[in-house]
Amino acid sequence: MDQKYEALFTPWKVGNVEIKNRIVMCPMGGTSLFGWFELTGCKFDKEAAKLFLERANNNVGLIIPGIAPLRDTFWGKWLWQNPKMFEDLKEFMDEIHKTGAKLFIQLTAGMGRSWAITELIAPMHKNPVTRALLKPILDTNHELASPSPLPSRWAEDITTPEMTKEQIHEIIEAFAKTAKLCKDAGVDGVEVHAVHEGYLLDQFTMEWTNKRTDEYGGSFENRFRFPVEVVKAIKESCGDDFPVSLRYSVESKVKGFCEGALPGEDYVEVGRQMEESERAAKYLQDAGYDMLNADNGTYDSWYWAHPPMYMPQNCNLEDVAHIKKCVDIPVVCAGRMEPEVGAKAVADGLIDAMGVARQFLADGEWVTKLIEDRVEDIKPCICCHNGCFNFSKSKGHANTQDLTDTMGLSRCAINAETMQSKKHYIAPAKKVKNVAVIGGGIGGMEAAIVLAKRGHSVTLYEKTDRLGGVFIAAAAPSFKEKDKALIAWYKRELTKYPSIEVKLNTEIKDIKDIKADEIIIATGAVANSIPVKGAELGISALDYLLGEKEVGDNVTIIGGGLTGCEIAYELYLNGKRPTIVEMMDDLVCTPGICLANTSFLRDFFKLHKVPVYLESKVSEIRDNGVTITDKNGNKVDIDADNVILSVGYHPAPLAKKGSHVHVIGDASKVGNLRTVIWQAWDTAMKI
Repeated sequence: MDQKYEALFTPWKVGNVEIKNRIVMCPMGGTSLFGWFELTGCKFDKEAAKLFLERANNNVGLIIPGIAPLRDTFWGKWLWQNPKMFEDLKEFMDEIHKTGAKLFIQLTAGMGRSWAITELIAPMHKNPVTRALLKPILDTNHELASPSPLPSRWAEDITTPEMTKEQIHEIIEAFAKTAKLCKDAGVDGVEVHAVHEGYLLDQFTMEWTNKRTDEYGGSFENRFRFPVEVVKAIKESCGDDFPVSLRYSVESKVKGFCEGALPGEDYVEVGRQMEESERAAKYLQDAGYDMLNADNGTYDSWYWAHPPMYMPQNCNLEDVAHIKKCVDIPVVCAGRMEPEVGAKAVADGLIDAMGVARQFLADGEWVTKLIEDRVEDIKPCICCHNGCFNFSKSKGHANTQDLTDTMGLSRCAINAETMQSKKHYIAPAKKVKNVAVIGGGIGGMEAAIVLAKRGHSVTLYEKTDRLGGVFIAAAAPSFKEKDKALIAWYKRELTKYPSIEVKLNTEIKDIKDIKADEIIIATGAVANSIPVKGAELGISALDYLLGEKEVGDNVTIIGGGLTGCEIAYELYLNGKRPTIVEMMDDLVCTPGICLANTSFLRDFFKLHKVPVYLESKVSEIRDNGVTITDKNGNKVDIDADNVILSVGYHPAPLAKKGSHVHVIGDASKVGNLRTVIWQAWDTAMKI
């Protein structure tokens, strides 16, 4: 192991519990050992257990599974009322401890206004009749209950109900009872979720969201009473030696409801600012918490707690290191943490451990690879959130995430096996075949690797001189360093399989020219055109991203989807003056793109006054600009040195699907990296 990482592999303690190294697998929604959004009620989740046991066998020090609501989302049963689940947990803990890892269970009081109410549920909640009918199955008033009536983060026209004192006391009691069952099952500690990320307990602590006039509102002590009473109840039930961690946001980074503050922005904090956070951290420590698992942000500034690729690496380290000075208990920092930076921060005493979450989904063996000096073999998380947390939202819409995704969080766009071991797995081929894969993009490379692992012989044909396909363009912007690393990972991975032959500069024009038992078509998609005057004067998004066409200072982007917005963001970073024209009523309206990602871009353009024309169509492209038509039929001329067309793609399959011909990825249906990779697995597993 490179000595620069050594500080991460020293022991430390949380209370009396010794942890073998300073790498913490942080909690992620969907990885609860008690299930997640189970329609039949929560039960011990064997899929999550398998995930954690694999990571424990790969040298993680401390594991904290995703939030376990104290009360089932469906049917309203309390966790402590399910003894069978804790019997299963005890057996699992015996297996975890054999690996030398430790595990804390994270328990949540609830989400309050941050509950990601969906487009399916929102209208039912707003209607008193359907809300009453739904209550025995899904009590939306309970899920949305907040310290005060507040606007929902996900549906602005819904006002959350105020939580009663009786509900507060029920939750405190449930924390104590559930923690005791966890302790009896051999769990090493619990984590209270959360004075963090704008969840329920966090909403109680902030004046901005807590307007109560009883003993749970008003003064600093009253606002922090709820999380204080929680830890005291747990300690009374489990003993002072039983560790209790707290998920903690140092600063809220919020300017107002649904309005976050970007890195480096000069703004007025309406949530928790550093001065109060210094006092709060010490106050919570003195109340009994044994560790702070810390970062920044709320759902209104979600890109701090769930940093997309646009956020700086190690984005929370400075604030978390500052708060460590205020306490005597261990402090963990999470948020795009890089091992080299985390190790130095530990060595310098800035933090006690490095928290990592989604990298464990992308590559469960990354810690082992770090130890074995195989850093180049680590498959990098690209911060896309497409598989793990694609809660999506645009103007006037609640969470538009697909229900199957809501019920299956913490899967991974680039690792199809994660939390899907029954669907995606490597099984030896019943009959070894010669398989041709046409197209060397991500889908083609993924299919080739899965086929080779199963024992097939693969020939991968790519018409250009390099592998990566359209993802080369997607990875081109300066903030896509992890995307570039992913392409490099695929290229290296292909060389590990003697049964894969890669033929570059080899264009296949007719599949009849290929001798193979099976053929996979992974030829991707081509850019759409727009039927407007002067369209030929526009530059395609691909040509711009690949550096084949240069642009001047004033650039208009036609299309405010993800690609168009990322181009505008990159142009602004490079000192250009972008303008965005979009037909929809908001930017990035595509479902399945996480609000953490989209809200960063929307907030960035708003802060930097990037002109955005919504509900507008381009009428004409000229040498010196464009003419657009807004929703009222008004025409607007926009001056531009260049116009970039980012108006989507359509499939470009070399051949149609047949008995031995399979079409995958964008060649089948335009999607994203997740759909490409998962479909590559679906197809390669059947051959």
